[in-house]
Order: sequence, then C-alpha cells, then structure tokens
Amino acid sequence: MSAAPSRGAGVLKVMARVVETPLGLISTTVIGIYILLAIFAPVVAPYDPDATVLGQRLAAPSADHWFGTDSLGRDILTRTLYGARVSLLIGLLTVIITAVFGTVTGALGGYFRGAFDSITGRLTELLLAFPYLIFAIGMMAFLGPGFANLVMALSLKGWVEFYRLARGQTLDQAAMEYVEASQALGQRRFRTLFREIIPNILPPVVVLATLRVGYFMVLEASLSFLGVGIPPSIPAWGSMIADGRGVLFIAWWVSTIPGIALLILVLSINLLGERLQEIYDPKGKSRQRFNRWRRRQQRLGAQVGATNGVTQGGAGGAMTAAAGPSTATGTAVQSGSTRKAP
Repeated sequence: MSAAPSRGAGVLKVMARVVETPLGLISTTVIGIYILLAIFAPVVAPYDPDATVLGQRLAAPSADHWFGTDSLGRDILTRTLYGARVSLLIGLLTVIITAVFGTVTGALGGYFRGAFDSITGRLTELLLAFPYLIFAIGMMAFLGPGFANLVMALSLKGWVEFYRLARGQTLDQAAMEYVEASQALGQRRFRTLFREIIPNILPPVVVLATLRVGYFMVLEASLSFLGVGIPPSIPAWGSMIADGRGVLFIAWWVSTIPGIALLILVLSINLLGERLQEIYDPKGKSRQRFNRWRRRQQRLGAQVGATNGVTQGGAGGAMTAAAGPSTATGTAVQSGSTRKAP
C-alpha cells in the first residue's frame, strides 16, 4: 500500500529538482502550455481547422487571423493548435510502446542471455543497418498513410535504443550483491528481474524516453512533410510546412508558424531531458564539463595569484636593493662627520 505514495513522492521530488534551474523551469512551463493547448484546442481555437474561406486565402496575420491563413483560407493558429495534438500523441505513444518493449526485451536478454539474447542482438544489428528515416519511409509505403500505421512504423525500429540501454544496464546490475542475495534467498529469477533489476535501470530509460519524444515528433513531421505520414485531412505540422513551400516568399507565415511551434516544443523537450540526465546521472557529461571548467578557472586563479606574488616580491626586492646603497652612503657620511667633530 505504501509503494504508490512513495513512488508519487519520488516523482514530485524529481519535478521539484527539475524546476530548480532556470532552463528546467522554462522547459517544463513551455511543455505544460503546449499540452494544455493541445488538450483544449477545440475550446481555445477560434475557428474550425477544416473551414475554408477562399476569399481570405493567404491572408496576412491580422486581428481576425493572428497567424494568417493558408492557400485554402484556413486559419493557421487553429491548425497549429490541432497539429500540436497530433505531434504530442505520436511522440508519446511511440515512446511508450518502444520504451516498454525495448526495456523488457533488453532486460530479458541481458539477464538470461542464451539463444534469446543472440537472436535479439542480431535483430537489432540488422535494424541499425538502416537509416531511421529511410526505414520509416519504406514501412509507410508498405503500410499506407495513417495515424496508427505511423506509430507502428516508428515503433518497429524505435525500440532498438531502449533495448541496447536496458541490456547494458542489466548486465551491470546482474553482478550486484543484491541480485546474488535475492538468488541466495530462493527468489525466482523472473521476480528478481522485474522486482529488483528493472526498477534500478529505469532512471536512464526515463532520460532516453524524454529525449526520444522530440526525436519521434521530428520524424513524424518529416514523414508528413514528404506526404507519407499523417493524411492531409488531419492538421499536422509537417504537412502544414509542406503546404507553404510554394508560397514561402509571398506568405511566409504558412510554413514558418508551424515550424517555429515544432522547434520550440522539441527544444523544450530536449532541455528537459538534459535536466533529467543531470539529476539521475550527476557524474554525466554535462556535470563533468562543468567540473572541468571550474577546475580550470581555479587553476587560472591560482596562476594569476602566484604571478602577482612573484611580481610583488620582485618589486620589493628591487626597492630594497635600490634603497641599500643609499642607506649605506648615509651611514658612511654620518660616521665620517662624527669622526671630524673632534
């Protein structure tokens, strides 16, 4: 009964640490705004996303249409809000499917090894031989355009990264003392894997999953831009960017607005992933870069202090040397005058 509250408290603690830094706070706020706008798009959007007004085609941004209209007179702001729903759903669903399947498969292969590990290892090597975008284009050409087919096409290769990460982490955890202790107590190996090992490898998996959300959103936009992703009847940022290619120099807002929306969201997700990596992996690359920079600044400060000390010491010695002859001369004159007095 206490596992759920403790897990919830752990999530709140992590989120509190995320917003401690300015970039973490900004990225979390931006992502939260996008999610709220996507959920309440039917309420917030001023027009219907499919409503066409040919008399207002390619209208510039104005009070009636804040972001202008496209070549069919559809409101860009409305379609951008509805496009956020597509991108977020594609990214989240694909990450959930690939993270669960890849993590479980990698943990099973890394813990039990044997033929299962060999087969999955060869399969991942085969999938890694294909560039992701080319693979997704081929799968969409085979499956056909559609929301579910796009999620399936991205998931067929997206689990490989989670598999490799989970397998490597499981190999490290399997050599820990707590695993040997659980086996010595007679605990079943499957129970040890799912109750002991997998919870301990979740932090890097969460970091990778956060970063892959933005990656899958870019892939979805790329496929929609090429015409093999989301059908044109559904507002999607990639297809909106493609619609504005031919009128980019006379109606820049048609493709620029959804492109900026995608850029800001993906950048915020990546910043959130970097912040989670700093929290879960304090000895990661970013922390190492910061520590190296701090040590370098300390060494420079020590060198500057030593140089100033040497300079001041040399100047003091020179002043003493310069003052020495004059002092000796004054002493000699004083002694001479004293001898002449009698």
